[in-house]
Amino acid sequence: MTVECVRTPDEAFANLPDFNYAPNYLEDLPGYEGLRAHYIDEGPKDAEHTFLCLHGEPSWSFLYRKMAPVFLAAGGRVVAPDFFGFGRSDKPVEDAVYTFNFHREYLKAFIERLDLKNITLVCQDWGGLLGLTLPVEYPDRFTRMIVMNTTLAVGELPSEGFAQWKAFVAANPDLDVGALMGRGIGILSDAEAAAYGAPFPDEKSKAGVRRFPEMVMIEPGMEGIDISKKAQDFFRNGWMGKCFIACGAADPVLGVPVMQALKADIRGSSDLMIIDEAGHFVQEWGAPVAEAALNYFRD
Repeated sequence: MTVECVRTPDEAFANLPDFNYAPNYLEDLPGYEGLRAHYIDEGPKDAEHTFLCLHGEPSWSFLYRKMAPVFLAAGGRVVAPDFFGFGRSDKPVEDAVYTFNFHREYLKAFIERLDLKNITLVCQDWGGLLGLTLPVEYPDRFTRMIVMNTTLAVGELPSEGFAQWKAFVAANPDLDVGALMGRGIGILSDAEAAAYGAPFPDEKSKAGVRRFPEMVMIEPGMEGIDISKKAQDFFRNGWMGKCFIACGAADPVLGVPVMQALKADIRGSSDLMIIDEAGHFVQEWGAPVAEAALNYFRD
């Protein structure tokens, strides 16, 4: 694949707070040759459970720094890739490169290359929009899910808050991600906010940040709707695993009403763990969420 991209310098990721995980890279995924994908891979490779942690917009695998230690302490393997356009992965500079299938096929190639099995899908935001379409494709690889502030997009506007977010991003093509996350989450240190902004040193590196809101399937016929509807039917009728659901109640985009609707679509899911003070990025309250999920799985 010949795609013009930029690569955030490694020094931008020095001294990340509470995220001292070794970077891993793939540069020859089928269909993505020449693009370098980053992921963390911690814990035993033969662990009983692999926690596949998928971030959303405009974050990266740093988002899981509070959940990963809980999964590792329980003996799990934690794998957290960065989507192209985010984190330490390469960032195509043309907005048109970013499509639903571009990212979904990357996840499929990634799972197959690492031969991930006994997967617990951990997802939020675009990590869920994409990740929730994977168990129907690989029913023998996925056994459990931890789902937070996300949805299956099937051609409808999830909330008025999303419409406002989409308009905000469109009006700010050089969005200051670190400042946005600092304001939006409210509990971050300056170093943590800076870590969220580290992958995006200039406007050229932010095509993914700009494009993800535009890609959400809110109108009939958009790419990704068909597979999302197939996944919706699978979760209603064919899913046999456990699903733990947590929700940041202060999220105006994918909050409690959206998550209640998603819960209704996933057979055998838990009651919502609602965290009143948490917003969209509920992983910032991730340790108790991870602990509650593991307890639910043990029951």
